[in-house]
Amino acid sequence: MIPDGEFIQRDRGQHPPAVTPIYKTSVFRGPTRPLWSLQNSLSEVTGPVFGQGDLGPLDNDLLRNYAKDGEAIGERIIVHGRVLDGNARPVAGTLVEFWQANASGRYRHRNDTYLGAIDPNFGGCGRCLTDAEGRYFFRTVKPGPYPFRNRVNDWRPAHIHFSVFGSGFAQRLITQMYFEGDPLIRHDAIINTIPDAAARERLVARLDLDASVPLDTLAYRWDIVLRGTRSTLFENKLQGN
Repeated sequence: MIPDGEFIQRDRGQHPPAVTPIYKTSVFRGPTRPLWSLQNSLSEVTGPVFGQGDLGPLDNDLLRNYAKDGEAIGERIIVHGRVLDGNARPVAGTLVEFWQANASGRYRHRNDTYLGAIDPNFGGCGRCLTDAEGRYFFRTVKPGPYPFRNRVNDWRPAHIHFSVFGSGFAQRLITQMYFEGDPLIRHDAIINTIPDAAARERLVARLDLDASVPLDTLAYRWDIVLRGTRSTLFENKLQGN
């Protein structure tokens, strides 16, 4: 049992190296020299912060927040969980952002030329604040897999990108969440840059059949642990495919 309030150093041995040849983009763009650790200024770690007034009523409903003449097409899901610190205490009032491809595996971005269809009623991004118990949730469609230029025929598993803000704007962590049972996970070049198998499993959301959701919706639970022995592995922005 970890004493309450004890600071737990992140185990950097579980995190992916900056350069990992199985993910070829890292070979050309990853830093090859040790990074410099700079002292943050007071303004960087204390502000600005986000409040309820910064969010709209549909920000966590990706089925409707970009809809024009209907709801988004695809398998309806709810993703929920808690943001916790290294001592399993809830992190309240933190901004959680999420973005993803649509059900056909295509992002709403001009540089995405995959043949998957554009859904005019799906924007693919949203955000929410955690409540007093660190809980978050959002409604969306399950994203589709898509090919990406890495090895001969590499495909990304279905995944959702997340970012979590700390107490100041300069404190931001970015990662990806995967789905239980997806056979593409074990072949994915990006998640397999993480050397520890248990750490990779902590990026996989579990099907939650006990959740109270509409009959046409599946629920997945994924907790985000910010530090400690059960921490969620966070990626750098390079690993954002």
